[in-house]
Amino acid sequence: MDRPVRSTSSSATVLLLNWTAGAVGAEAARAELLPLVYDELRRIARVYLRRERSHHTLQPTALVHEAYLRLIDQHSVDWRNRTQFLGLAATMMRRVLVNYARDRSAAKRGGGVERVTLAAAEGVADPPAVDVLALHEALERLQAVDVRKSRVVELKFFGGLTTDEAAEVLDVSHATVERDWTLARAWLYDSLSQRG
Repeated sequence: MDRPVRSTSSSATVLLLNWTAGAVGAEAARAELLPLVYDELRRIARVYLRRERSHHTLQPTALVHEAYLRLIDQHSVDWRNRTQFLGLAATMMRRVLVNYARDRSAAKRGGGVERVTLAAAEGVADPPAVDVLALHEALERLQAVDVRKSRVVELKFFGGLTTDEAAEVLDVSHATVERDWTLARAWLYDSLSQRG
């Protein structure tokens, strides 16, 4: 079920366009943007952290802030709308968690694997739990084969975007996103099953 687009969407879009244009109020636009998208960013962060181990030390607020700091450092992005911004925020959060997992794994020299599940991926029966680094590596392999399918997974699974929102970010049809989602889930399931 796709949720309705928030009424703040057009306000966020205007702010993003001002930010991109480098207008006189670009700094103010960035400052006004955070309160408009903060709840959505926290929702994305909670989705990510729900898939992490239960005693994860990173909290949604810290994940949001770290991702937002990375987002405001993006100088070459041509911001178009709120959905695109949230899609990139999902990417940044995934990178933060992957870096966190790598650091933790390096500290333990391979012990204490971070566990996530693909159970939220519709239609995948009894998927095995996998560590976040294995999932990241599988997504990178998928990206080498099909960039758009890996983006669909990132936007829908990690970012929590609806099919319509993912279609808007990727500038493709609803049907294309559904088809990519189905194929990508099957590919990832197969890839992760072979690994474990």
